[in-house]
Amino acid sequence: MGRFFTRTGGLTAIALLASAMLAPMTAAPAQAAAARPCAMPASAPAVPADAASASRTAAAEPAYFKMTTAGSSEPFIIQLTDPALIEHARKILRGEETEKTHVMGRIIKRPAPYNPHYGFYLDPKTINFFEMAIEVCDATLTYTEDHLDEACGAFLPGCYFCPWTSKLVGEVPAP
Repeated sequence: MGRFFTRTGGLTAIALLASAMLAPMTAAPAQAAAARPCAMPASAPAVPADAASASRTAAAEPAYFKMTTAGSSEPFIIQLTDPALIEHARKILRGEETEKTHVMGRIIKRPAPYNPHYGFYLDPKTINFFEMAIEVCDATLTYTEDHLDEACGAFLPGCYFCPWTSKLVGEVPAP
């Protein structure tokens, strides 16, 4: 009997999690942002829908931004290719955006030519900005570099990296 309740409870938890994650996808954009208690990577950037649709039609040159986290000695360079996200990053640097200022994305475990100080980079197609995120994807640049062989498993599951102390500190020229 105890096994039945354990299995039923587990299935119920999975169903609730799935419905909680699907509900924001079916709601209107404003309701979706409010319904999501924390920022988990979404397929669409956290920008207004009209800006996101415009960015899909306009081609943009990649832009490069320098970020840091607590305790990092070397800057980490991210590449942005979405015009709406490039503008969002520039607003952060100008002080016009004060809420979604932290960087998140999926780790690619190999160096990038524009990010020579680290053995990983963030996939430009997955980069987004957040205000709050769950703890499981939080780490510093230094800790991630030191434990890169463990990333994408129990450490940073799904390769999602959302350092709570991340901060854009400047735009840098293309390499």
